[in-house]
Amino acid sequence: MSLKIMAVDDSASIRQMVLFSLKKTGYEVAEAANGRIALESLRETQADLVITDLDMPEMNGIELTRNLRALPAYRTVPIVLLTTESAAEKKQDAKSAGATGWITKPFTPAQLVSVVEKLLP
Repeated sequence: MSLKIMAVDDSASIRQMVLFSLKKTGYEVAEAANGRIALESLRETQADLVITDLDMPEMNGIELTRNLRALPAYRTVPIVLLTTESAAEKKQDAKSAGATGWITKPFTPAQLVSVVEKLLP
């Protein structure tokens, strides 16, 4: 059984890049266009890791992280923010919400895979 990753981003092209990069290394990848959709999906099915954009409509990545950390099944699941934002304040907000890590866009598929491999057994 492969490990399942949820990719959350309002940009379809970013979701596709994440999906392609991780599927070719053997991960199962689900996707959602915003935090609200991701939260609904993740309440129904367990993911081993969540990769989420910071700035999205309806529910941003920090709100999604807070909501997931409130669920017993997601208290220890790695959550990585994938964003163009690099301000220290935003990183601290993400960390305070429970984010495990931060990848700044633009990123390469190799960078993404490297972070995922460090976080998943």
